[in-house]
Amino acid sequence: MQVILLERVEKLGQMGDEVRVKDGFARNFLLPKKKALRATKANRDFFQTQKVQLEANNLKLRGEAEKIGQKLDGKVFVLIRQAGDRGQLYGSVSPRDVADAMEKSGFKVDRHQVTISVAIKHIGLVTLPVVLHPEVKVNIAVNVARSEDEAQRQARGENVLAEKTEAEETKVAAEELFEDGAAPKVEAEEGVESE
Repeated sequence: MQVILLERVEKLGQMGDEVRVKDGFARNFLLPKKKALRATKANRDFFQTQKVQLEANNLKLRGEAEKIGQKLDGKVFVLIRQAGDRGQLYGSVSPRDVADAMEKSGFKVDRHQVTISVAIKHIGLVTLPVVLHPEVKVNIAVNVARSEDEAQRQARGENVLAEKTEAEETKVAAEELFEDGAAPKVEAEEGVESE
């Protein structure tokens, strides 16, 4: 299907480009979200009359997104989640969770603007892109931890999992060597004189 793009679409084209896309992509995404029009003679004429207005509106929205992007770029958001001893989360972090954390900090962001390419299933620091406008993308950091204290330690660069596993290994090793009440007895050997 031939469509005329009404805004920049990543990996497809700029505003005003006439591109060929698969029918399903156009019907299910581009047309319902008002990102494109079918490339008919009437729509081409309509686009030419509205082109100046669309470009002005796009510049205004891009300017607003850039202002927000300057404040948002590099910001760290803390998410407290339950996790096992080895840092495995009981569930995963979704774009909605990140958008909610951003909203609590005063940034109005839709969950569709947060891109999570690989599921976040462990505690730690993760960098995520946020698309504020088709032409404005910023990166934020998400600190996933089990508690506020752990989040602060992770932010300082400590590996909270390494400390815990070393302490657990030491405890297990000591328990394997000794049984309760079976401490080694030191007896003086006969025939050995002390000097």
